[in-house]
Amino acid sequence: MKRLSTRVRPALLAAGLFAGAAAAAPSAPDQQFGAVIGLLDAGKAEDALHSLEQLTQRAPDYRLAQQFYGELKSRLASDARAPQLQSLAEEARLRLASERAVPQAGTMPDAVLRLAASFKHLIVVDLPRARLYLLQNDHGQLKLLRNHYAAMGKNGWGKQAAGDNRTPIGLYHITGWIDGKKLPDFYGAGAFPLNYPNLWDQFKRRTGYGIWLHGVPSSTDTRPPLSSEGCVTMANADLVALKPYIELGQTPVLLSDALSWQTPAQTQKERDAFMARIERWRHAWSSLDTGAYLAFYGSEFTTEGMKRRDFVAHKRRVNAQKKFIDVQLSDISLYRYPGSDGELMLAEFTQHYRSDNFRMESRKQQFWKREADGQWKIFREESR
Repeated sequence: MKRLSTRVRPALLAAGLFAGAAAAAPSAPDQQFGAVIGLLDAGKAEDALHSLEQLTQRAPDYRLAQQFYGELKSRLASDARAPQLQSLAEEARLRLASERAVPQAGTMPDAVLRLAASFKHLIVVDLPRARLYLLQNDHGQLKLLRNHYAAMGKNGWGKQAAGDNRTPIGLYHITGWIDGKKLPDFYGAGAFPLNYPNLWDQFKRRTGYGIWLHGVPSSTDTRPPLSSEGCVTMANADLVALKPYIELGQTPVLLSDALSWQTPAQTQKERDAFMARIERWRHAWSSLDTGAYLAFYGSEFTTEGMKRRDFVAHKRRVNAQKKFIDVQLSDISLYRYPGSDGELMLAEFTQHYRSDNFRMESRKQQFWKREADGQWKIFREESR
């Protein structure tokens, strides 16, 4: 197995410690698996293998031991002369932390302030902790349905370019399903392609393609935490279990580098403040108060080929010709955009625009950035 990079390793080793999560008290199998990690750290590979074998017999439902026993046995057989025990110990440590990274009941990902009612489910992948969470949108409240281990790119997260073997950070949507029968066995039961690069990635000039959620070869159960070329991989049984909850072209997938969990009450204050901000923007536009409307756009704003200066001139010219404008918003989602240290917010909504001589309905993405004075301003706006 490839050694973890110095950038990724510290985050992985701290994987069990994060705000809002309940690191469950160690069970007896957890403690025994922890002893296996100690044996690997001490260079005692055969003893670790023997202990895992005993653990699988004593606790046949302890899936982590079942999975890691098969992987360790295969790894030792293929690399008997110089097994990378430290890497295996690091992998086992992350796998154990991942199994225990279960959020407290009633909490929700801090990156999701509001999920539109049209999205019935949401997938969140906590990349540093190698954990995938499936959540149900229950009248605006996100409820955890299932969670499981998931691996990522060989070089961690933060994809920038084709071939960098990193998994992207951002908000994506599942665009389709490819049955495993139509793919090489490497992809297992099948694959859910994501819309990488999305509009934000394109704006940031990130390259690459073919980022999928997919399974693993039929000869194995899971893959090491850092093992793909940028995709998110998981056990075939886990992949298939997601299928009933996924609406193609709809279901959002949030790939996060810094996920925390908080209560709905903690989320509400920030959500209400941002919804009020968006409402003021909408009202200013609908009121033909062009000055107030344009004040929401930051100095670095760009949109589809226009910088702020061009956009301001365009809007002043267009609005001056209108007798009335009515803008309504629906299906609003609000996200703290991953990879931005909380300083970038994404509002996604359907925009219904009507004036005396024009009508249009579009799906809009609006990126808000906190400026030096603490004010939130629109930094980027795109329609699709």
